Amino acid sequence: MDESLRAMFEKQGYAIVGNHSAVKTCHWLRESMINRRVCYKQSFFGIESHRCLQMTPVANVCNHRCLYCWRYQGADDIIKEWDDPGSIVEGTIEAQRRLVSGFKGDPRCDKGMWKESRDPNQVAISLTGEPTMYPYLGELIAEYKRKGFTTFLVTNGTIPRTLRELDTLPTQLYISIDAPNESIYRKLCLPKVRDGWKKLMETIDLLPSLDTRTVGRHTLVKGHNLGYEEEYAALDIRGEVDFIEPKGYVFVGYSRERLSMDNMPSFEEVQDFASMMSELTGYGIAGSDPRSRVVLLSSGKKELHL
Repeated sequence: MDESLRAMFEKQGYAIVGNHSAVKTCHWLRESMINRRVCYKQSFFGIESHRCLQMTPVANVCNHRCLYCWRYQGADDIIKEWDDPGSIVEGTIEAQRRLVSGFKGDPRCDKGMWKESRDPNQVAISLTGEPTMYPYLGELIAEYKRKGFTTFLVTNGTIPRTLRELDTLPTQLYISIDAPNESIYRKLCLPKVRDGWKKLMETIDLLPSLDTRTVGRHTLVKGHNLGYEEEYAALDIRGEVDFIEPKGYVFVGYSRERLSMDNMPSFEEVQDFASMMSELTGYGIAGSDPRSRVVLLSSGKKELHL
């Protein structure tokens, strides 16, 4: 990783691991230990916010430039030498321990939770970049699982080959289906690959054959992709996803350079979208969180809590 890019990431609170991986503590990790408020993923799926490690194996590589992405998009490093999965896993766990060390001195922090936070048991492989661009992703997931982690993988779905060839699947696989059709996809996600939509469709068609929990996530940006429920429902049904997660765009980070607060849908608008999706798909409303402007729909095929 370029040294100036590394310095920028570190200034923003990232811990860089090796040549291209990174860890950053989530807002909800702090909230859970200080204010006893947890992430919607804990409410929905039972994972514990204070024990969740948020990482990426490709901090400086992505094949999209989504308008709504709040992460830095100026990096286009060509990675010539990839770090091995074992060193990434060990490095990210150690980085997490360093990042949470300061909470111990806060009198509001539950000391039992702080001790547990130093022993994470859930990893969210997302954060920034496109994780399926890491060539040893299956081995990375397997290494985390060997250490007792549940694994959530978030991908834009444009590299179905990686998912098809995973020897070890994540505990839960999120596919970002953030456009209802190719025209909106090209305008909103700004793919750097020509056949991104075609590859996303290949991934959606692959999902029913994968023996893991699957989620179709729709990040809803008012004025761009909000609505279109029939088209989204058709994609979710095509992929036979276990869960559907409509979530409102939030005006934060670098997305503020491209969008405005007017692009944030209200929680009520997200709820309306979810209700229509429920009618179209037959999925039931399984949960919601107004703070994160998110609703969960379930097919009923899988238990909610892990």
